[in-house]
Amino acid sequence: MRSLSRDRYLQRNFFVLYKLAEMGAYNRTVKISTEFLAEKLGFSQQTASRRLIELERLGWIKRTVTPDGTLIKLSESGRSQLRRIHSTLAVILEARYPPSITIEGTVFTGLGEGAYYVTREAYRRQFMEKLGFNPYPGTLNLKITSERDLRARMDLEAYPAIEISGFKDKNRTYGPVRCFHALISNRGKRERGAVIFALRSHYDSSVLEVISPVYLRGRLKLRDGSKVKVEVLISPSAQ
Repeated sequence: MRSLSRDRYLQRNFFVLYKLAEMGAYNRTVKISTEFLAEKLGFSQQTASRRLIELERLGWIKRTVTPDGTLIKLSESGRSQLRRIHSTLAVILEARYPPSITIEGTVFTGLGEGAYYVTREAYRRQFMEKLGFNPYPGTLNLKITSERDLRARMDLEAYPAIEISGFKDKNRTYGPVRCFHALISNRGKRERGAVIFALRSHYDSSVLEVISPVYLRGRLKLRDGSKVKVEVLISPSAQ
């Protein structure tokens, strides 16, 4: 992307995504000429065409070029972008959020990077100070599959969180982490911990990462495929 940062790249394409949804492409296929789109966006036809190519590369739209025009429909990833913004605006404009929400996920073996990051001393000190516990060296990874739970997971990104600051050492830079206190349960047993959202993560929004002062797999008798419920505490009074 040359000198253009990824954030600016996504921002400029989000506006086009929004306009396409406004034209009806959110949940159906619509035929739109680049000339018409350019007029709606205030761009040149060439720029409008380039934006569509970029949206397709991002995986935000499905596009088919025909002699009569371009057939366009937002992909699930594109719709997810709009829903995320909708959730954020609801929190900002209406200042509404529940004391807690419960998300269910399925345990799976992750990439093995949790132990490395959790044990970085600069992170560990902040976890102890701000969460009140020294985390077990690793994360419990949960795959979210239901639409309701995916929506709840997405809503979390807009809620006020406990902020863990990023830092830099001689080798690399580590990004900030957002956290929520949480209660993790399986078959009547419950343990305390926290849900964490790293700014730089290899996982998408269908994965929930959990830390705890105890080894959750052992304490809750979990294995890959186990169903786990996580009550995420959101409001300051709940935390």
